[in-house]
Amino acid sequence: MQRFLAILSVFLFLSSTAQALEPRDGWVIHDTAKGFDALVEAVRAAVETAPIAIVTQASASDGARGQGITIPGNRIFGLYRNDYARRMLAASVAAGIEAPIRLYVTEEADGTATLSYKTPTAVFAPYFDEGGDDLRALATELDGVFKTVAQTAIAE
Repeated sequence: MQRFLAILSVFLFLSSTAQALEPRDGWVIHDTAKGFDALVEAVRAAVETAPIAIVTQASASDGARGQGITIPGNRIFGLYRNDYARRMLAASVAAGIEAPIRLYVTEEADGTATLSYKTPTAVFAPYFDEGGDDLRALATELDGVFKTVAQTAIAE
C-alpha cells in the first residue's frame, strides 16, 4: 500500500506541473474560453443531444481532492452506444479493447479548459487490416459524432 501511495504521489505531483496539451497525431484539441466546470457541464449537455451516451467518467482531480490535494481539473468521459459496439465487434473483436472512446477535459493554468480526444479513426486504425471496410466506415461515422459533440460543447 505504501508503494502505491508513493507512486500516486509522484503521479499527482507530475500531473500538477503538466503543461497544456500539445498537438498529437490523431488527436483533436480544442482550447476554449470556458472554465473547467462549465466545459464539463457543456460536454454532458452536448452528449445528451447526441446519438451516443456517457458510460464512464474518471477524474484524478476529484480523487486528489478527496485526499486533500489540489491539482488542475481533469475529467475523462467514455462514450459508447451498444449498436456501435456490435458493429465494431462484428468487424474486429480485438478493437473492442478500445471501447468506450474517450473525451478529455483539462483545466489550464489560466483557468480556461481544453477539450481533447483521439479521433475514432485514430483509435481504430491499428485494427483496420482485420476490421476492413466495415470498421473504417464505423470509425468515420463516429468521427462525425465526436466532432458534433465537441463542437456543441465548445460553442459559446
